[in-house]
Amino acid sequence: MPSTIATTTTTLGKYLDGLPAWARELSEKYYSRSFALFVLYGNVRDLVPLRSPDSTTFVPLDEFLSGALFGQRDVVLHYDRGGLNFGSADSQADFRRALEGYDSFHGTTYSQGGLPRNPDAVLNLLDNYLRLRIADGKKIGLVIDFAETIAPAGDVSSMSADDRNALVILKRWARNSAFLNADVTICLISENQIELNPSIVQHPGVSSIGIPLPDYADRLEFIRSQLKNQELPAGSEVNDETLAKLGAGLKRVQLQSLISHAVQNRQPLTLKFLSDRKKDLIEAESGGLLEFVQSRFDLSFVAGNDQAKSKLQDAAKAIHAGNTDVLPMGYVICGPVGTGKTFITTCFAGEVGIPAVTLKNFRSMWQGVTEGNLERVLTLLKAMSPIAVIVDEADAQLGDRSSSGDSGVGNRVFAQIAQFMGNTEYRGKVIWFLLTCRPDLLPVDLKRQGRAEEHIALFYPDTQEERLALLRAMQRKVGMKPFPEDVETFFLSRAGSLSGADIEAVLVRSHMRSSLQNKSVIDTEDLKAALEDFIPPYYPTEIDLQNLVAVLECTSKSLLPQKYRDVDRADLIRQTNDLLALSRKSSD
Repeated sequence: MPSTIATTTTTLGKYLDGLPAWARELSEKYYSRSFALFVLYGNVRDLVPLRSPDSTTFVPLDEFLSGALFGQRDVVLHYDRGGLNFGSADSQADFRRALEGYDSFHGTTYSQGGLPRNPDAVLNLLDNYLRLRIADGKKIGLVIDFAETIAPAGDVSSMSADDRNALVILKRWARNSAFLNADVTICLISENQIELNPSIVQHPGVSSIGIPLPDYADRLEFIRSQLKNQELPAGSEVNDETLAKLGAGLKRVQLQSLISHAVQNRQPLTLKFLSDRKKDLIEAESGGLLEFVQSRFDLSFVAGNDQAKSKLQDAAKAIHAGNTDVLPMGYVICGPVGTGKTFITTCFAGEVGIPAVTLKNFRSMWQGVTEGNLERVLTLLKAMSPIAVIVDEADAQLGDRSSSGDSGVGNRVFAQIAQFMGNTEYRGKVIWFLLTCRPDLLPVDLKRQGRAEEHIALFYPDTQEERLALLRAMQRKVGMKPFPEDVETFFLSRAGSLSGADIEAVLVRSHMRSSLQNKSVIDTEDLKAALEDFIPPYYPTEIDLQNLVAVLECTSKSLLPQKYRDVDRADLIRQTNDLLALSRKSSD
């Protein structure tokens, strides 16, 4: 007997070793008789490696479940709202015979007229069938796809009777000891587990297992299998390893599409084509919630705020050297409007050479959609690392723990983001940039140490040298030739306390005037006309408030203008509170 057990254990070990990590986890939990009902979520619409002693093929998830996990089962069934399918003709015939018996007992005609359309009735039939075959000692596998349409998220009191009945049946299966003791495995498949009813996901008898996007090794294996019998067209700028590296965040089916497009159309796979196509695929996969930032600039284009620039350059050097463990988890970039918060962040992305994305508004008026959107986005960010994530107007975008009046959506969203940002596994891999002119409105949970821990404050130019440097930087940014010295002197005499955004606006106006008069260069008259006509937006209370909260938020004394470095913080707090009170009074 001991030798038989040892042989069985060895065979099981070899079987598990050939499975992807998520499938290994499912099998181990199943064989331990801990769970019979599983939720598979994440990258469920991709190809999965199906390994045999001689080869590896890549198949859809349902085919993998039938061929690998349920390969030795007597009965395999697949159900979604479109109908019921079977793993074999024998399984279908067996179910038909059972359905005839059900008809004769209940007086129904399902075996002749087809299955009912409502899911709870189908699940009732399946419940009856599973119990029959368990009594016969059969091994059964059941896959329920698009499970969010069978047991959707939402409050039970607002669900239809059909949905409530379906939910009850699934929960009954999850705690059924007969299913645990028998050879029965039920898999619910949904791209986002957040779209499933929480009473299923959080049920103690249900195990949720995420299927990740392929990592570098997975992508390389798949790409090599695709190129085994075909080569990329001549002139392609990538090889298998480069494609695997640059394909971070893509599914296998998307990589397959890229390769097939190049081969079938004999079109060389260039770096530009790959970059553009990946951008389109990722943005489509995120549902438009992520937008790639393709910066033409690096930090050399940033003028003024030299200490802030230097700090980001140090971080860029650490990334290039592979010292990601010394990087902060994220940054709060704060300062008054027009100080170049977005520009310096995109310049950092251009300096480092890693992808940068802007997190768009992921909130929805529909229940469960907001959380589902965020889950999809965070999954993509994990797969695309290293990556910089820019959240503009972060104080409004991310919410806080005390959100109310939205059925708890704000709370759940905040918890998802805070948990992800605080996971040190992603240090140096997912770098957050929270941009705001009101950092005091950002929740402390997000900007504490271990999350967005480095707080960089930007300010308006304070000296003539800073204004001149900013002018020249803005000229480079808009593609304008340098001014003669006398024109620069004239500009500085009139620039006053213009912000970077103000200076850019003046340059664009002067360029337009010059172009309309068919001049080859901007002269003093053009600049004078633009400066005299330009009226900068004037919000003294707001600007003063934004300056003070940036000073209070800043985590590095060297980043502060000289006039703020030795100011008593208690006095700053008092001034800030006075301005807040004035601001609230004026808005009432």
